[in-house]
Amino acid sequence: MSLTNPDAVPAAAPAQPNGSSTPATKAGFIGLVIGSIGVVYGDIGTSPLYAFREAVAAATGTHDGVAAIPQSIVLGLLSLIIWALLFVVTVKYVIFLLRADNGGEGGTLALMALAQRALGRSSTTILIFGLLGSALFYGDAMITPALSVLSAVEGLKIVTPRLEPFVVPLTLIILIVLFMVQFRGTHSVSKLFGPITTVWFIAMAIGGLIHIADNPIVLASFSPHYGIAFLLNHGWLGLITLGAVVLVVTGAEALYADLGHFGRRPIQAAWLWLVLPALLLNYLGQGALVLSDPKTITNPFYLLYPQWALLPMVFLATCATVIASQAVITGAYSLAQQAIQLGLLPRFEVRHTSAEHYGQIYVSRVNWFLLIGVVLLVGIFRSSSNLATAYGIAVTGTMMMTTLMAYVVVRNIWKWSQFASLSLLVPLLIIDIAFFGSNLLKFHDGGWAPMSIAVFIMLITLTWRRGSRQLFEKTRRQEVPLEALVKNLDKKDIHRVSGTAVFLTSDPENTPTALLHSLKHYKVLHEHNVILTVITADTPRVNPEERVELEAVSKTFSRVRLRYGFMESPNIPKALAIARKLGWTFDIMSTSFFLSRRTLKPAKNSLMPHWQDKLFISLARSSDDATSYFQIPSERVVEVGTQVAI
Repeated sequence: MSLTNPDAVPAAAPAQPNGSSTPATKAGFIGLVIGSIGVVYGDIGTSPLYAFREAVAAATGTHDGVAAIPQSIVLGLLSLIIWALLFVVTVKYVIFLLRADNGGEGGTLALMALAQRALGRSSTTILIFGLLGSALFYGDAMITPALSVLSAVEGLKIVTPRLEPFVVPLTLIILIVLFMVQFRGTHSVSKLFGPITTVWFIAMAIGGLIHIADNPIVLASFSPHYGIAFLLNHGWLGLITLGAVVLVVTGAEALYADLGHFGRRPIQAAWLWLVLPALLLNYLGQGALVLSDPKTITNPFYLLYPQWALLPMVFLATCATVIASQAVITGAYSLAQQAIQLGLLPRFEVRHTSAEHYGQIYVSRVNWFLLIGVVLLVGIFRSSSNLATAYGIAVTGTMMMTTLMAYVVVRNIWKWSQFASLSLLVPLLIIDIAFFGSNLLKFHDGGWAPMSIAVFIMLITLTWRRGSRQLFEKTRRQEVPLEALVKNLDKKDIHRVSGTAVFLTSDPENTPTALLHSLKHYKVLHEHNVILTVITADTPRVNPEERVELEAVSKTFSRVRLRYGFMESPNIPKALAIARKLGWTFDIMSTSFFLSRRTLKPAKNSLMPHWQDKLFISLARSSDDATSYFQIPSERVVEVGTQVAI
């Protein structure tokens, strides 16, 4: 039984593009900057392991580097990489999108909720944009650990070719261990993420800086002329190459998704002070190295370093990729929690792994789903070069959905003019479409993988939403208006027992099924009866003073509405403690919670196809019970079972 009306758009204070506050002390600010380097920039920080190599391979058709690579190709690719980092990451995400916060939170679903609020209604188009972006994110969440760890471990082949047979098994061991320990949480080791990743960026910057002197002409690639000339001169091949260039901006969505953890200014400072300079120096160094020695294209990242530094760099790269994977995995948990709260997924158990850090959660079913997908990807593709062809579609698709939803926010909340809105967002959308289109060309070479994952996630979310709405409508047609029933009961001499009965329902205007069946079978009422509804707001969190709303229906009946943000875990007993302050006196030990447990079966005249009907019923059966999800004491719960054909 879902207690969230998927069509409700609760009123909330409009968000302003102001970002989150920064700490008062300089030390606190620096701590947030270092923390954001580890969590926010882990993904984009591992792109140099493979991005430049794959871009050159796409432009030349080889990874071998036997023949000399034309200077125009290297400068053209470096120019495209530099301007992708400057325009897509710096302008779009760091400067612009970080200001489009939803109560201090960012990410696809947060932006979707913000856009829905901007329109003042539930928009199917915005919903589809949000669902597509979220579904594609899960494709990214599977490919990122597989590609990042695989590309790091492949450095062993540079140390000695004899270790090549161990690359895939070692990668699988690292990934399996990573997912197996997720239930323990990361609070004990997360304090090391920032410092380790900071060392990683410094090492990348040094490796690139040393080799720029090999061929300083690479500095000319800061001119966009070389990138434009490359695209114009290479036609179709140039478009294909864009699909590899986009690898340098993978992880940019993490900037926005992790906004609530660190705030806008620390994330911006980390990018401008360290991450962007380190990435630029490393890519320029790889370009200079390849121009001076074409054979180094086999693995230009590791060959930036002397032989004695290879093993330390492989170890550091493995640590960096594990940290990057951890950030994406945690993001997948958070996205699942938001989707559950917004009524887009069944209730899954959300376990908090840290008492100090509220955002650290673990979702078991999402964890094993990701692990299976990651293991399959490594087993199917078996090398970072093969897996890189599968990357890009998920990332660019999510970016495109983000741009489209941002337009609604800019026009309706920020109140920009049509001309100003289009002047900024149309160029961004054109770039997103160009990157997405170039990656679609790689569909048969591996792009099918993230698309298949996204289609599966979309199928699950749309089926759950459609089935929940159909169940809600069917149940409402069978229920009796609450006020009419209360008036009728007041006229009858019905036996009453002491205590309070709380009936959970998603529709406070009608009589809950559990109440009707209780009257039908037991012929009694409690002295006090509460119709309780849990509503998910379109803001990340709800202020405690706005949590509870009381409404008297009669002397013995009242309505209670509990509001939670889409990033909060509902806790009914704690919320009812707030209700005491509002004048509702009750004793939890003399209060019974009545829940309706529905047993679903396919109906002959269902509005959904038979296969979708069966899928929805399977999802409903797998959903966690409301007692655990709403953290109600199990000894105070009475479940009333009903059968519903849907």
